[in-house]
Amino acid sequence: MEPEEAEGGLKQTSLQAAFRRAAYNQTEHAMILIVEDDRRLALLLERCLREEGYQTAAAADGVTAWSMCQAAAFDLVILDLMLPGLDGMELLRRLRARGNNTPVLVLTARDAPADVVAGLQLGADDYMTKPFDMEVFVARVRAALRRGPAPQPVMLRAGPLELHTGLREARVAGRPVMLTRTEYALLELLMRRRGRVVPRETLLDEVWGLDRDVSGNTLEAFIKNLRAKVDSDAHRRLIRTVRGVGYVLDDAGESGR
Repeated sequence: MEPEEAEGGLKQTSLQAAFRRAAYNQTEHAMILIVEDDRRLALLLERCLREEGYQTAAAADGVTAWSMCQAAAFDLVILDLMLPGLDGMELLRRLRARGNNTPVLVLTARDAPADVVAGLQLGADDYMTKPFDMEVFVARVRAALRRGPAPQPVMLRAGPLELHTGLREARVAGRPVMLTRTEYALLELLMRRRGRVVPRETLLDEVWGLDRDVSGNTLEAFIKNLRAKVDSDAHRRLIRTVRGVGYVLDDAGESGR
């Protein structure tokens, strides 16, 4: 048996990976930004999505939405086109020009074929016109989250820790760190959700798969090994345990575990 396969049976099929992603995205962990200047409609969308278990944020104009997208990572953007300040098409163009691949679902009254084509050509992942059926809207949201953003190699950073996802290379203060495949998968997952608590079940599902045969003790053992490699400063712990819930990675500089 190959060493990597010995780490909890990590050999996985693409189908398993797809199921894992779908399970994750359909939970409350997905954060959705609603960009809509019609306050009544924005509140309706927020209430509907929260009832489905998603977290939401809202912006009533394009300038605010642009600032929010630069300051935080979202799993999906619901985007109206006719916005004050900065219209939706320009906001979408800026996002894609900056390499932001967050899925975007355009939700607009502009139903001309030329508008649909322009929106999709600018990088929208889906296009819905108003009025719309709420059940269809939720289904399109789920589909957009399942597809997720097109994978792009990125450099993830947290304090002295850097992770290049294209090279699958980790460095601490510029020093290369050797990671096993499981350790790398755990670290990338925690860094992509930097500052947010990742539940233990999510880590187990995402790294070992839904049909896993590993226990919580196995996860704790891998986290312990990972900390020994990337988190050696006792006064500045990057990976913290949230007792009874899971783990969070940030560079807030807290001591202890």
